[in-house]
Amino acid sequence: MAPKNAFYAQSGGVTAVINASAAGVIETARKHGDRIGKVFAGRNGITGALKEELIDTSYETDDEIRALIHTPGGAFGSCRHKLRNIDENRHEYERLIEVFRAHDIGYFFYNGGGDSQDTAFKVSQMAERMGYPLNCIGIPKTVDNDLPFTDCCPGFGSVAKYVATSTLEASLDIQSMCDTSTKVFILEVMGRHAGWIAAAGGLAGKNPGDAPHIIVFPEHPFEREAFLNKVDQCVKDHGFCVVVASEGAQYEDGRFLAEAGQKDAFGHTQLGGVAPTLANMVKQSLGHKYHWAVADYLQRSARHIASQTDVEQAYAVGEAAVNYALEGRNGIMPIIKRESSDPYRWHISEAPLNEVANQEKKMPIHYTTDEGFGITADCREYLEPLIQGEAFPPFEKGLPKVAKLENRPVEKKLKADFKL
Repeated sequence: MAPKNAFYAQSGGVTAVINASAAGVIETARKHGDRIGKVFAGRNGITGALKEELIDTSYETDDEIRALIHTPGGAFGSCRHKLRNIDENRHEYERLIEVFRAHDIGYFFYNGGGDSQDTAFKVSQMAERMGYPLNCIGIPKTVDNDLPFTDCCPGFGSVAKYVATSTLEASLDIQSMCDTSTKVFILEVMGRHAGWIAAAGGLAGKNPGDAPHIIVFPEHPFEREAFLNKVDQCVKDHGFCVVVASEGAQYEDGRFLAEAGQKDAFGHTQLGGVAPTLANMVKQSLGHKYHWAVADYLQRSARHIASQTDVEQAYAVGEAAVNYALEGRNGIMPIIKRESSDPYRWHISEAPLNEVANQEKKMPIHYTTDEGFGITADCREYLEPLIQGEAFPPFEKGLPKVAKLENRPVEKKLKADFKL
């Protein structure tokens, strides 16, 4: 029997290491050419399958696939497109199976966060209903670090390293100028409902009085007066105050501090900038000179300062996905299991997609201080191993070298175009 082809797609916000997972999938599949034919990638995620816009990765050289390990962004394009429930959106699932059937695809690897794992699970259900043999494996990815079961999520460790480093460096800048200039600096980081990235900023401060002096978590209801009192006291005690704030900071009633009043493609509330919101509070109530910054895409694309641990784990989950599929497994996601923190040891295990889908892992309460503005020793013990090791990319003329893929399209076999 001829080997079946595989389909791989990237979903949601990309990371500094998502392409390392892609390399793990493609390199591992190439080692099993007797069982996996070609690896097709979706152009712009799952929408590439729906529109039958597939990329034939067999045209890429081994060297270029290897270069994906040190290339940020999404090499094949990503998307924010959530497939709704099968019963209310059956035509999209049927379309996916139709495309898979046309291109003899027997393996489906979907690389993304909670919504993506939900999609992978639903596709596996639809394939079963339609009697189409398909092994569906989710591959974890999210800078938010909020997928359940796994010790951490590939993509998070590198963001954590970037944010901790940026907090440390910016705090030295502010400290050197605070006597006659800026006294309050606010760094806004990602994290809609879980404060893992904001917590990582806390790694910059190891001793009492070190920056960051305040971390604003989504898990702790924001209290304006407590925040302003803390800022003012820090300025009095240290001459300056550094704040790391999660974009998802919210009041006790659930309102986001920076709600923009719109929804994204996944139905999530669009957030409009917590840093300037907090800065305006400081200006109006305290009058301190301030600066604010939004890490935004920089934090998730900073491959030049990626964590070696993160790179290795991202590759490992891609590799494991293929091996699980070859074992005949279906409807699962590779996860990272921590064996010890010092030294940090881990191995790959698995979790069922139906339990992973649409679940959010928030910061444990014992990871934050009683006042809610800092991290505890337990949190530091969890975070520190994830930012260890430097995985610098090769440089050329002072800039990082990145993979240059052909991304050659696969000839379409279906006549009708599909409208999203």
